[in-house]
Amino acid sequence: MAAAVLLLVGLLLPYLKLTAAQTRPIGVCYGRVANNLPSDQEVVDLYHANGITKMRIYDPNEPTLQALRGSNIELMLGVANGDLQALSDPSAASSWVQNNILAFTPDVVFRYIAVGNEISPSDHAASFVLPAMQNIYNAIVSANLQDQIKVSTAIQTSLLGNSYPPSAGSFADNANSYIGPIVQFLKQTGAPLLANVYPYFSYIGDTKDIRLDYALFTSQGTPVQDGSLGYQNLFDASLDALYSALEKAGVPDLEVVVSETGWPSEGGEAATVDNASTYYKNMINHVSVGTPKRPGKVIETYLFAMFDENQKGPAETERHFGLFSPNKQSKYELDN
Repeated sequence: MAAAVLLLVGLLLPYLKLTAAQTRPIGVCYGRVANNLPSDQEVVDLYHANGITKMRIYDPNEPTLQALRGSNIELMLGVANGDLQALSDPSAASSWVQNNILAFTPDVVFRYIAVGNEISPSDHAASFVLPAMQNIYNAIVSANLQDQIKVSTAIQTSLLGNSYPPSAGSFADNANSYIGPIVQFLKQTGAPLLANVYPYFSYIGDTKDIRLDYALFTSQGTPVQDGSLGYQNLFDASLDALYSALEKAGVPDLEVVVSETGWPSEGGEAATVDNASTYYKNMINHVSVGTPKRPGKVIETYLFAMFDENQKGPAETERHFGLFSPNKQSKYELDN
């Protein structure tokens, strides 16, 4: 019998439809750094057609928010990095929440507000992240939506000064004063830390010491043994290094949501359709397993990204992270 061919995103369905007691773990990021994408309504329809129930967007784009009305898609809404300084003013933050959250509630199901994306401690905007988070949170509380909508920020794993072995994970010295107060605020408000986790970039940055199969979830045996914990893939090792860093920062129970992860299909080293499809398939299968440090803990994860974005850069790979081409055709077919 000929092998059945399944669309990659069709593989999302078993993992999106968990029991009612579990959090549906998979979302997809909808970036718009392109000039050839479908309309926002077509995008929402494509999410529905593929059973994708969570979306991340990077700014409060009104056509997207309008298209999401009544869709029941859970939304992670971003605050653009360029808006952080303005939102360190409480009245501006209140207006932002009024215009971009309350004006669409309850028709749009807001789940998270990501206040800034991948801010470095050395960035000018770094000093405004926590004040903006606090002000937006206070406006959410004023609307009595704090139980529904969690306010956080999305970090990159480069904030870690040490990540190997995972148990030695710690934030870099120059990052402690930035991230420490943020994670304490998240603890106080019951919000998770958002983290963009990319084994691809870790791999291409150190191909001498990191094996491709370890990055793709296909390694045999246990390439990394860390005390009693064994690691078969780089994603788990990266996430557990972050958990270790959070322990050292005094927030051992803080939840982490993987706000981006993905693999490019062309444009650079190891960027192929085969590798990307392998990564996405194995990632989708893995999210309900947990990590060695937190076994059985469902990992809420957002795949990056819905479409190839032809105006991203500067690296060519940045244009090829999509699950779909802009013509809405799936890029991946997997034999099953």
